[in-house]
Amino acid sequence: MRFGLFGGGKVGSANPLGDSYGYRDFIRYICDAEELGFESAFLVEHHFTGVGQLSASLNLLSYIAAKTSRIRLGTAVVVLPWHNPVLLAEQIATLDVLCEGRFDMGVGRGYRKEEFQAFCIPMSEAQERYNECFELLLKSLSSRERFSHHGKYWNFESIVVEPAPIQQPHPPVWMAAGRPEGIAYVAGQGHNVLLDQIGSVSDTIERVQVFLKAQAAAGIVPDAMRCGVTRALHIVNSEAERRQAYARRIETLKKIGELAKKPLNLEPATFADAGIASDDAALIGTPEEIGERLQKLADGGVEYVLLTNATASRESLVTFSEKIMPHVRSRAPAVALAAA
Repeated sequence: MRFGLFGGGKVGSANPLGDSYGYRDFIRYICDAEELGFESAFLVEHHFTGVGQLSASLNLLSYIAAKTSRIRLGTAVVVLPWHNPVLLAEQIATLDVLCEGRFDMGVGRGYRKEEFQAFCIPMSEAQERYNECFELLLKSLSSRERFSHHGKYWNFESIVVEPAPIQQPHPPVWMAAGRPEGIAYVAGQGHNVLLDQIGSVSDTIERVQVFLKAQAAAGIVPDAMRCGVTRALHIVNSEAERRQAYARRIETLKKIGELAKKPLNLEPATFADAGIASDDAALIGTPEEIGERLQKLADGGVEYVLLTNATASRESLVTFSEKIMPHVRSRAPAVALAAA
């Protein structure tokens, strides 16, 4: 099993030491992850939240590219309806050149109503805008000849994107999906899928198997490394820390629901004395407990886990890389079964 990171630096009022420190601290965190053997870092894109969420992911990734040499750098996701597709293609191609072909292109439609309202873009147009932008983005990245485009939302005459990305015909595409039909569609199109941090272990294993079977049905060699499973991580050393971690987990889920205006209703009614929550999605516990939970995922065919780290410190990365990472092994038979 291989591991990456998911999320973004906290700035603004979320970081009392100031925006500059928030970014510098996060950049050091990514550099530490590369040194310790992590596979990737996927950064989010959100706007106008007031809670310090990362907005300009491509800018930050360009800087991180200069500080790293191996770790893959991804977006999770760039919300296409908000972007000029040709300018976005130029930015992505430039980043892919700067990081020497390490960029993973996560794209999405967006889901937060308030962000669409602030951009003065009706959410009713989100899917159409996404479709046109995505089609034009891929064409802009892959075409070496001039072309024109006249669509519903965008018009361009005799354009060619420069520079060309190193990864041809374009960087790998990653899309978020959760329902079986959506996962199967992404796999069938030859793209990679990002799964959320909320799905239970059993649900997540089922989704990964849907992805692998859809790849096989489309004539694509099943590869679970093309299915990124996001998991919240919080390593604890005492029962008091465990209770605090689950309380923080509940608060985080509430904030996600509030920002999305979609209440998640995931708060357990009570905590047991040991502090065990009712869901098993989060990786909260001692290194041994987290390793056991990850092994259940690995036994079900999961090979690629993206961690959203509650503490986001070098210490937690070292603990994970030394006490957890080496002891989790993916099980090949699960992938072979999916391919059958």
